[in-house]
Amino acid sequence: MNRLLPLLLGLCALLAPARSYAEPADIAAAARGVVRIVLVRIDDDGAQLIGHGSGYAVTPTLVVTNAHVVAPLAEDERLVMLVVPPQGKRGWAARVKAYSPGNDLALIQIDGGALPALTLSPAPVGDGAQVYAVGYPGNVDMAQGLNQVDLITPTSAVKTEGTVSGGRSAKAFDTILHTAPLAAGNSGGPLLDGCGRVIGTNSFSTMAESSEADFFFAVSMREISRFLRANNVPARTSALPCKSMADFDRAEAERLAGERAASADATRLTSEERSAASAKTQRDAELEVISERENRMALAGLALLGALIAAGTGVWLGQQGRRRDQKIAFALTTVLLASAFFAWLSRPPLSAIDDRAAALARAGAPSGAASTSALAQGALKCVIDPSRSRVTVSDAGDVPLDWRADGCVNARSQYGQSADGWARVLVPNTEDTVTVARFDPASGTYSTSRYLLDESAMTMARKARSNYTPPTCGASPEAVRKLGESQQGVIALLPPTPNERLVYHCSADSGAAAAKE
Repeated sequence: MNRLLPLLLGLCALLAPARSYAEPADIAAAARGVVRIVLVRIDDDGAQLIGHGSGYAVTPTLVVTNAHVVAPLAEDERLVMLVVPPQGKRGWAARVKAYSPGNDLALIQIDGGALPALTLSPAPVGDGAQVYAVGYPGNVDMAQGLNQVDLITPTSAVKTEGTVSGGRSAKAFDTILHTAPLAAGNSGGPLLDGCGRVIGTNSFSTMAESSEADFFFAVSMREISRFLRANNVPARTSALPCKSMADFDRAEAERLAGERAASADATRLTSEERSAASAKTQRDAELEVISERENRMALAGLALLGALIAAGTGVWLGQQGRRRDQKIAFALTTVLLASAFFAWLSRPPLSAIDDRAAALARAGAPSGAASTSALAQGALKCVIDPSRSRVTVSDAGDVPLDWRADGCVNARSQYGQSADGWARVLVPNTEDTVTVARFDPASGTYSTSRYLLDESAMTMARKARSNYTPPTCGASPEAVRKLGESQQGVIALLPPTPNERLVYHCSADSGAAAAKE
């Protein structure tokens, strides 16, 4: 019995559904837009650091934080504010753009810099959901022995994990109660879901006594959304369910397996149908040949009988002295004999059955154009497939695509061709994101995979991208293949899995076609 119990427990573990964990890459990508907010007093004695908190970018130049983080600025005109990013060489001067102490929110405008904006999730947060707090806790700074200069130097944010305790909120404003550890300095930083989307702004914690557990509060997305709308901030949002890339890869593998099984079934049925059709064609050919043989033989027999009658009639007419009519009868006899001979010789042999069957098969087969699926081209409308797409940072609207057979897209972008198909790799200089766009004309499938990279990885990707120049539309097949090979140098530097993958189904855009007419 003692040996049986572990075996049963192990079996249960194998049969239990796998839990979907967050993608560490998503949390790391979101952390690129989490900043330290530093308040510095400047007077005759020089500059002195007064305090710091955290914040996160909702646009490249706007940062959300807690109102209590920036409140000292209104009390002391000698204070200035700096926003210090997690990477780079320095921080930037900043100023308060909006201040809402009623729900402990503030909006900061940065000057002279830009940040990767985080995506907000307005979807309800479930009880027990896995969450992550990202920010700059002061106790970590102290443990590391950081000085004042270190605190205004770009440093990676700290990430902690916990769960949501639903059903409880502060009375002053709507909050999320959670267990992701916070400390002084975390105030104003984001609370993230497993996909790296903001679900709250960390604000305060309980005051635990000795053995009591710590709990923490974040301003809810309901409050944040109202605050941003009131200040006309065009933040990026996504309410789609949070699933890991492993979940999507597993679903994609199951889909492909299903398609292969369906294709195998279709192939088997097609083979059986071809066999049945071939047997029927063979029978039809055999019946046709035998029928023609019998018809020719019957025709020869009738012609021979007619010749005998005509000959007998000719003899009788000769006895009657009707020479002219006798000649006509004998001429008819000759024609009928020749016809009988020709009908007999022209009957098809039994060996012609196979040739006749082949001819019938060719006549019944569809033409090459009809049997081949049409490739997607021209003006297309591409609609996202949510079941195959993991959306974290992008809009999921329809995509217009004008595809040419030579890989030219929208009359301006040449795609490269490689063993992986048609693709274009985008490595912008203005944002830390690499996008790999692919199109499969045979299935009409368009996809974009986005990789949210840190500064060092982007530097390497940009260097690899500088090694080649994409040709213009209408390039030669050789130049198109060379582009496909060159792009592999960038793709080889990317992580195994993207942060986001959007898959679209493309079909003819009747609206665009009508507009052209």
